[in-house]
Amino acid sequence: MSQTAPQEYTGDVAPGDPAQVRRLRRLTIRKIAVGEMYNNVYLLTCTATGEQLLIDAAAEAERVLALIAEGGDGLAHLVTTHRHHDHVGALAEVARETGAETYAGEDDAAALPELPDHSLRHGDTVTVGEVDLQVLHVRGHTPGSVVLVHTEPDGSAHVFTGDTLFPGGVGATDRYDYQDFGTLFTDVTERIFATLDDRAWVYPGHGGDTTLGAERPHLEQWRERGW
Repeated sequence: MSQTAPQEYTGDVAPGDPAQVRRLRRLTIRKIAVGEMYNNVYLLTCTATGEQLLIDAAAEAERVLALIAEGGDGLAHLVTTHRHHDHVGALAEVARETGAETYAGEDDAAALPELPDHSLRHGDTVTVGEVDLQVLHVRGHTPGSVVLVHTEPDGSAHVFTGDTLFPGGVGATDRYDYQDFGTLFTDVTERIFATLDDRAWVYPGHGGDTTLGAERPHLEQWRERGW
């Protein structure tokens, strides 16, 4: 009997699509898109222990809970990258249904639908099973936006950027009075590009993935255009 070959991970998903799955040495990453704004939701499963962490319970709680079940048994940690409504629509329900510990950046915590169990600062660590995720505080899109970085044994990084960095530029800074392009560009440059090499794989809050190597040549263009 013939078997369907495993789907190759591309990072391209739309609402209703099955999860894209990427298996690293220390983590399995599952990615789906939910909601009207095509928000990305990421489930990280520790290879050694099976413990799981979710990034952005954005919308469609039933689909998010199904994703968690696809990855394994239960959810230990739920991280919100930032305060914007399209990233928190299913936060309360998923947290209630799973009992997961919740996390968000210290300067965004009070603006969430419910206060997180843990407030994150630059340089903190969130641990899922045997994997430590580094927390970067990247300001400018929101005051408390956080980025999570996983580093594989070969030194390659996997960077979950929320709405701070996308293919083609940084996140939006023209809607709220707390947003500032200069701050965001500086933090993205100094805290992401300056600390990680070109192999680093970027998993943004909306749309497809990219790498720092693909984006680095365009930094000066982004600075000059101001967005």
